[in-house]
Amino acid sequence: MQDEFIELKEQTPVLHSKKCELTALALRLFLQYATVLTALVSWYLYDLFIALLALVLAFIIMGIVRSKIRNISIPFSQREYHYSDKEIAEWYTAKILCYEEQF
Repeated sequence: MQDEFIELKEQTPVLHSKKCELTALALRLFLQYATVLTALVSWYLYDLFIALLALVLAFIIMGIVRSKIRNISIPFSQREYHYSDKEIAEWYTAKILCYEEQF
């Protein structure tokens, strides 16, 4: 029998100030809508073919950015769980951007 225990998922940190909440909201909106916004802007400025290429490229780049932010902010023991863009933004804001305000 193995004596390995799986730790429970930690709660997402609570943001206490309005500045931190707005920062987390801006980061969440960036993670959610940057891909589509990039494709729409390139479609408006150029044409549909360039917009489709921009959509694919932005999808790949945003996936890399999302994973980097997730790996920086979420504790190592909690990385096996799935996190939404909102939870990733709150973890990053609480652990990296608003660290001194948590204590």
